[in-house]
Amino acid sequence: MAGTKHLQDQLAYAPRGLRADRAAAYLGFSRQFFLDLVAQGLMPKPTKIRGVVLWDRLKLDAAFEALEQQSPKSRNLMDEAMGITRPSDQHDN
Repeated sequence: MAGTKHLQDQLAYAPRGLRADRAAAYLGFSRQFFLDLVAQGLMPKPTKIRGVVLWDRLKLDAAFEALEQQSPKSRNLMDEAMGITRPSDQHDN
């Protein structure tokens, strides 16, 4: 392979273990926002395998789904942090 391409960049499926930048991109977040969510306990902590820090894609999926289950106030704070504006009726239970 030439250049900086990695095997996982050419796979037709997402790798199970993702480093912070790829985990953030997978969820559509910036790296810093993703790490802030991890620190707040809203995203799972990583697993360390022989010194490599990885997030399990399936755990990320579950945590992302759980964000939708949060209270309207929590969603408003999340939306504000991400710069998202939604009609107020979408925040109702």
